[in-house]
Amino acid sequence: MMPVPDRILLVFDPVDFRKQIDGLAAVCESRLGEEPLDGTLFLFRNRRGSGLKALMWTSGGFTMAYKKLERGRFLWPSGEGDKVQMTRAELAALLEGLDLSNIRRLSRWNPANQRDSDPSLR
Repeated sequence: MMPVPDRILLVFDPVDFRKQIDGLAAVCESRLGEEPLDGTLFLFRNRRGSGLKALMWTSGGFTMAYKKLERGRFLWPSGEGDKVQMTRAELAALLEGLDLSNIRRLSRWNPANQRDSDPSLR
């Protein structure tokens, strides 16, 4: 089992699943402009959407996990750009087969966000 970091990036475009660790790390750098060695968890899917590869740098080396569905496919959320950041809860929902496009996030108060939006709190 690999640890789940705070930063999780889901890559929108499918990748060739013949790519292994070095090939996926190259996609992170060249296509996404991301540093694959910073501990971010990168999620990739195959063209059919039945496979998911996770890549992350962990203490001295890369860790890669691969999940292949025997039936069905992962419901990749839609979005703009090449990637989207997701939360641990969204990752769990994706792996459980929930459709993230139909999930509504309730607003939550966060003191860190409040300071950023309210100049009197700076």
